[in-house]
Amino acid sequence: MPFFGFDPTMILILPALAFALWAQWKVKHTYEKFSRVRSSTSMSGRQMAAAIMARNGVTDVTIEQVGGVLSDHYDPGAKAVRLSGPIYGDNSISSIAVAAHEIGHVLQHHQGYLPLQLRSSLAPVAGFGSMLAFPLFFIGMIFGANLGGMGKVLMDVGILFFAGAVLFHVVTLPVEFDASKRALVQLTESGAVQSDEVAGAKQVLDAAALTYVAAAAMAALQLIRLVLLRNSRN
Repeated sequence: MPFFGFDPTMILILPALAFALWAQWKVKHTYEKFSRVRSSTSMSGRQMAAAIMARNGVTDVTIEQVGGVLSDHYDPGAKAVRLSGPIYGDNSISSIAVAAHEIGHVLQHHQGYLPLQLRSSLAPVAGFGSMLAFPLFFIGMIFGANLGGMGKVLMDVGILFFAGAVLFHVVTLPVEFDASKRALVQLTESGAVQSDEVAGAKQVLDAAALTYVAAAAMAALQLIRLVLLRNSRN
């Protein structure tokens, strides 16, 4: 039984796991490095976020401070940008880059960016599916002999649910890359970031993007692993 002994399919996800750990280290290291570099404008993350929205005619989105570190996100349903304490109040390159990235999502929403709409519609389905996928798959695999054909049905349903979660991760990639691209455009064209500061802001945004690539890779390889385990039962 693979789940109670050595499971050779685990080898599949080891590269993605190593990549994910490296990506987490990279974003933390890069964020900390540029959190010590003050922006020449002396604007905080909150002020930068407000300035970008004002420049683009966005008046119906609030900016809120939340707890945590790098817990920053945009909530399209509430029309609220939520910035963690250091991003909200600090005036470092890291702070304005992360804040500008979240406003990139605001601009996507404001302009009807299709991938963001798709991700928003997939989010509840993907969350529900990923929560049920592994329990259903494990039940079908472990008790398959007692359940007859129902065991494989449960495994197939688990795989289908997890495929929805993988699709969510894949759709997330262009959404995040585009938000970072928009952030750099807003920072550079407005003169908010001087030419010698652009590289630092880009490093922060690129490092954050790696975590989404790693998550998508991990999810895709997990899906392949489930399919291999299911087929091993034939």
